[in-house]
Amino acid sequence: MTPKLILASSSPFRRMLMENAGLSFEAHAARIDERAVEAPLENAGAKPDAVALVLARAKAEEVSSRFPDSLVIGSDQTMSLGDSVFHKPTDLADAASHLQALSGVTHRLNSAVAIVSDGVVLWEHLAHAQLTMRPLTVEFIARHLARVGERALSSVGAYQLEGEGIQLFEKIEGDYFTILGLPMLPLLKKLRELGAIDG
Repeated sequence: MTPKLILASSSPFRRMLMENAGLSFEAHAARIDERAVEAPLENAGAKPDAVALVLARAKAEEVSSRFPDSLVIGSDQTMSLGDSVFHKPTDLADAASHLQALSGVTHRLNSAVAIVSDGVVLWEHLAHAQLTMRPLTVEFIARHLARVGERALSSVGAYQLEGEGIQLFEKIEGDYFTILGLPMLPLLKKLRELGAIDG
């Protein structure tokens, strides 16, 4: 019997990626305090990609504890600019400061995914993308944020490439799915290997 697939996320973008791939799954948000998991790692000097992997695993493990006998997919994404780690902006002023810091420079997205069943990590994967934002004026940032509004608060970096945020960039290196926060190609390959999807 094919195990039930569960996405440990409330992200509409991740859900959309899985739906568009034709997967049959349920989505249940992980009941973890991400900042509480993340803070000690960052304080200990953990790299942003390691933080993403720990969070992806923690989300999948928590949901797996509530849904035994299921394959639970957890994912997370961190964004880094040099040694600085960015989190989702708390308000539009914070979003403006994020965009000002990213203006004219290259930052990195670190996307992690893990599969857990019955509390056991079966697989995990980490992927990266490099994004170079074009130089932005303070005035343009203000106009941009006025147009996108609260949507700027839903992702690290205060932008969504799948929307108007694409206008902020001059160069992108990396897989589209990695940028959206769920590396689909390696995930689908592993799900086929596990017999969870047709392949």
